[in-house]
Amino acid sequence: MTAEPDPYVSEQHLIGSERSQLLAFVHDNRTEITALLDGVSDEQARARLVPSATTLLGIVKHCAFVERVWFHVSLAGRSRAEVGIPESSEDSWVLDAGDTVGSVLADYRAAWVEADEIAAPYALDDLAVHNRRGPLTLRWIYVHMVEELARHAGHGDILREQVLAAR
Repeated sequence: MTAEPDPYVSEQHLIGSERSQLLAFVHDNRTEITALLDGVSDEQARARLVPSATTLLGIVKHCAFVERVWFHVSLAGRSRAEVGIPESSEDSWVLDAGDTVGSVLADYRAAWVEADEIAAPYALDDLAVHNRRGPLTLRWIYVHMVEELARHAGHGDILREQVLAAR
């Protein structure tokens, strides 16, 4: 068994290419999303502490959807049906009976790896097509991913604090 690398890489890219810095911040935010489920039970991960469908497990499940929308659908040009994701982002928060901490984390990590593989051959100025926004660059997708994942990690930090305090 090998030791896992330092999960935060942005500090290693203070000087570097624009792409390496963008990828580092996306990576760090992905790491924050997965950390939301560290040490919580399936029951705790499903706990609804706000009126919306937002749960720790739902956040991670939604982030897998987000990865797939931006990379699999917008950049790779696949349909949501091909990718196996809902048409509505609201439906991406809905937990199925079989969703567990382990299964949702595995799905998120798979979406993340696939997203990186899809994006690798593209340049930052290459265009993707979004269903509502039209053409946009891979650079825009990376910046948006930083914003989107950071927002959800922040929501999750608050929920996680509440869940762990209730133990």
